[in-house]
Amino acid sequence: MNKSLLIQALTKFLAGIVLVALLLFLPAASFAYWQAWLLMGILFVPMFFVGIILLLKSPDLLRKRLNAKEKDSEQKAVVAISGCLFLMAFIVAGLNWRFQWLLLPDWVVYAASALFVASYFLYAEVLRENAYLSRTIEVQENQKVIDTGLYGIVRHPMYAATAILFLAMPLVLGSLPSFVIMLGYIPVIVKRIRGEESVLEEGLAGYKDYKKKVKYRLFPFIW
Repeated sequence: MNKSLLIQALTKFLAGIVLVALLLFLPAASFAYWQAWLLMGILFVPMFFVGIILLLKSPDLLRKRLNAKEKDSEQKAVVAISGCLFLMAFIVAGLNWRFQWLLLPDWVVYAASALFVASYFLYAEVLRENAYLSRTIEVQENQKVIDTGLYGIVRHPMYAATAILFLAMPLVLGSLPSFVIMLGYIPVIVKRIRGEESVLEEGLAGYKDYKKKVKYRLFPFIW
């Protein structure tokens, strides 16, 4: 086992738990915000097990997933905007619970939780199918076009899974204002996908033919 990779992964994992807890519980001014505990459970428990599996079976892929430093200035801006949306959505969710502004009913919270977990399984399947899934936009050495499994349905199943995950988060938190904020992620991810496709068209052999074969980018019959 790669100890340095293990330490890096654990450090980011624990930092993520602390950050999310601070963003939710400080604005809520209470640990009684049960929807926040629910989100943290369905977010970090699967993340822990997926990380362990990647560490043992695909350390190179885990290393790529831990690297989030974009080189392109436009994509850096996309990542920064995404981060700001998360900060705003989580902080507003805590405040929404504290001041009881626009709370969603429990059945919405539970339905969104089920959708979140299902999307996490989709996310894990994409990781299994594609060993080239870096978090940065790049063409890797010896990279090949993946056109089977979920990649035979849409060209960007990872983004499809993460879009559902991100939009489900504020619903799990029971916060309608946060959901409205996270809708801003849609144009952000569209911008990122278009930038990524231009890079892949130029640098990845066979990608133009793949685009002709698989028509939809994100969701079948939609886009």
